Amino acid sequence: MRRVAIVGAGMTFFRSMLPMSPQEMVYEAVRKCLDDSGLSHKDVEAVVTGSAPDAFDGYHHKGSIAVESFAGFGMPVSRVYVGGGTGVGVAVAGWWHVASGVFDRVLLVAWEKMSHPYPHAQPLFKTIFEPVLEQPLGPNLIWIFALEMRRYMEAHRLDKELVAEVAVKNKGNALDHPYAQLGAKITVEDVLKSPVLVWPVNRLDISPTSDGAVALMLASEEEAKKITDTPVWLDGVGACLDSQYWTNRDLAYPYYVYLAAQQAYKMAGITNPLKEIDIFEPYDPFTYKELHHLDALLGKPGLAPRLLAEGQLARDGDHPTCPSGGLLGVGNPIAAAGLMKVAELYWQLSGRAGRRQVPNAYVGVAQAWGDLMQVGQVVVCRA
Repeated sequence: MRRVAIVGAGMTFFRSMLPMSPQEMVYEAVRKCLDDSGLSHKDVEAVVTGSAPDAFDGYHHKGSIAVESFAGFGMPVSRVYVGGGTGVGVAVAGWWHVASGVFDRVLLVAWEKMSHPYPHAQPLFKTIFEPVLEQPLGPNLIWIFALEMRRYMEAHRLDKELVAEVAVKNKGNALDHPYAQLGAKITVEDVLKSPVLVWPVNRLDISPTSDGAVALMLASEEEAKKITDTPVWLDGVGACLDSQYWTNRDLAYPYYVYLAAQQAYKMAGITNPLKEIDIFEPYDPFTYKELHHLDALLGKPGLAPRLLAEGQLARDGDHPTCPSGGLLGVGNPIAAAGLMKVAELYWQLSGRAGRRQVPNAYVGVAQAWGDLMQVGQVVVCRA
């Protein structure tokens, strides 16, 4: 296998109703990425795209609608689609394209236009549940994540005040992200007083629906050294898919994320993530999910809440977690959200994260999760 580097990144604003079409969002993210890497469309040999449910954008096979936006005619174009896990899944798939030796320069692009379904995208998910046993119960995504949140809190004896600290931290971090949708200075009391949607989920426990796009450029080691003096190496990837029958699992621990992380760590030579990783970007569409996923990335159930309580997950703490602001602060255009986390590692590890910069950061991990609490996608990056 060849080493693979990230050599450029670009993204649009994340907004609830961005006044751009999917094609325009993709064009802007790709243009910024190419400018950042000093490359042009003619330098791209293949494209890996990612976008979640077709119904968001109102197209069937919507992976093809943006081909013109990234000048993908006459080259291999593939689409990754694993719900919320799509963004990091795009990075995993792109890694294979380059590490295999088939391509030297591969463009990654992920986007989502969640504002088209009006008044909200939530009803589009009603048909994803198992039709015989689950659909008659009338579940929705907040409904089942509330069950998981309650189980996680019960398993580790957590109170809502501690979990709410994740929203306070991430929305505060997002104030320093130039493309963020919901950066804000809030308090634990603000979270607890926000409307209860399904107990124990308050409104401020949830990331917003968003429009947005992110693009990255991957290159082989030989090409990367020609393109930039500060490549960020994609040194480990992992993916795992659990059963769709979430009712048959103990929801207190996302074992599928743990298994994906172990694959990525083995490839990257990581044996003690708590000591060897400088930045964590776990997937945080809900407050509890940052802690839930971080437990799995660390391989120690219940450790993340203790680190949070001690202030170690703050940007200036011992284990900075979601210094970007995460999905809770930057926004959650489903596929683009995961790739945003990989882009954050690129900016952090190359020393270009501006006011978000974590000092002395050399190794980072990004993770995304999706579908019915079953997809784990993990990448390890190194400066």
